[in-house]
Amino acid sequence: MKGKCINVYISFTSKQLLSMKELTIYVPQEKLFEVTEILHKHNVIGLTFSEVMGSGRTKHDPIPEKVREYMSGRMIIPEFVKRSKVETIVTDSSVKTIVDDIMNNLKTGKHAHGYIFVKEISDAFDIGSKLHGEDVLKE
Repeated sequence: MKGKCINVYISFTSKQLLSMKELTIYVPQEKLFEVTEILHKHNVIGLTFSEVMGSGRTKHDPIPEKVREYMSGRMIIPEFVKRSKVETIVTDSSVKTIVDDIMNNLKTGKHAHGYIFVKEISDAFDIGSKLHGEDVLKE
């Protein structure tokens, strides 16, 4: 390849430059339905949720100690508590309204409301339909 110049051009359409975000939302289990309702209200079509155990800044309330199947009569403070973790991919333009809606509707005055983490997603691919980018997020 001596003396030859190879020019490589990478073209991006405006659709490819639009960014997507991943929202990872941790909330108390009793708030899962409210979060999913808010996401559906904002036309989020795909989400994953799971039950997780975790520990954060919030002090946990004492709970009855359970030994095997029986209550011991003692109260203990758990190190970890159950939370629901919701993950979804949304368009960049919808992130602020979704986050604001969740924060305004789930606030109870206590510290243990949960967390929302927002991460950049550079691209997405639908294996079956061969769609990619924000088209993956549309019905």
